[in-house]
Amino acid sequence: MIERPAYINWIKQALGRSPIVALLGPRQCGKTTLAKMVGDQKTSSYFDLESQTDIRRLANPEMMFASLSGLVIIDEIQNMPELFSVLRVVVDKPENQCRFLILGSASPGIIKNVSETLAGRVEFVDMAGFDLTELGAKTWQNLWTRGGFPRAYLAKNDQDSFIWREGFIRTFLQRDIPQLGINIPAQAVRRFWTMLAHYHGQVWNASRIAAAMGINDKTVRSYLDILTETYIIRQLQAWHENISKRQVKSPKIYFRDTGLLHSLLDLPDLRIVSGHPQVGASWEGFAMEQVLRILRPSQAYYWATYSGAELDMFFILNGRRYGIEFKYSEAPEKTKSMAVAIDSLNLHKLLIVYPGEKTWPIDETITVCPIIQVKDFITRDDNNAKK
Repeated sequence: MIERPAYINWIKQALGRSPIVALLGPRQCGKTTLAKMVGDQKTSSYFDLESQTDIRRLANPEMMFASLSGLVIIDEIQNMPELFSVLRVVVDKPENQCRFLILGSASPGIIKNVSETLAGRVEFVDMAGFDLTELGAKTWQNLWTRGGFPRAYLAKNDQDSFIWREGFIRTFLQRDIPQLGINIPAQAVRRFWTMLAHYHGQVWNASRIAAAMGINDKTVRSYLDILTETYIIRQLQAWHENISKRQVKSPKIYFRDTGLLHSLLDLPDLRIVSGHPQVGASWEGFAMEQVLRILRPSQAYYWATYSGAELDMFFILNGRRYGIEFKYSEAPEKTKSMAVAIDSLNLHKLLIVYPGEKTWPIDETITVCPIIQVKDFITRDDNNAKK
């Protein structure tokens, strides 16, 4: 079993602050296993709302919760949305002795219900599959190729992993998508996903995809938003400010799990991934997702101008501006675009993140750095700037 200490600590801290913690993420990312790890460390009760037995146990939920103490874990809570109002009543009672950890596959409906009904009483913890901090830096090739879903990553071989991911996609398309308001045949949605895979790492163009699908821009945008809210797609928003250059304002889109991306592109193993024309975009998305999960910036953006200058990721930390470029190269070099970004955005530092193991400076502003060392570099730089 892969230990996940960062998530466990995050949940414990959240439970110390809030009477209800909502652990959200895509299906099969390990939410139930993680919740049970937390529950094993204290007095806890567990309810699985896909189990008819547990549903019957909650026929009178207020009475049931009143008889319990410690941590109460409710799995697949979206199956009983009426529990949200019950939880609000229960946690507001002075005699309540419970903390609640509720689990659900993220969807617009569950987030809306939790946010509206439990406002001021709930803290969200967003969860995803495995990352390099949990698996170690040397696992990056397998993690990149197979993705971070536990069963995909831990499969005996690449073929088993690929088959599991194909099953995940099929189940999502045939069962989950209709429940999320996309009422078109699974085959058409699969075509939409495949089109998105070919747009991975590119600026979103609703008109082009809508024309190919035979639907309007507003509808295709709603499909994209649903996939974003269910943690399948990341929309990286564009940074724009009042400078002389004309700047791109549409988001870039990325599959958050490159294992799913590779399945949609029919790339079953590292050798085939490495020889594909989209290898650079695939690695950019993988590295970006890892860096975002390691750094956890409050906001992150990309930046681009219509004259061709671009920066893969931009964020602000303690008032200082940082940029990151993701390069699938053993020896990345400074480019003209980087120089323009440094000057236009007044960057404090720019990191070139690459699939190597060593760190070295190119000049006073630009440093080449492996994924796993990004946080240490930013922390050291931040500490030095405070001195």
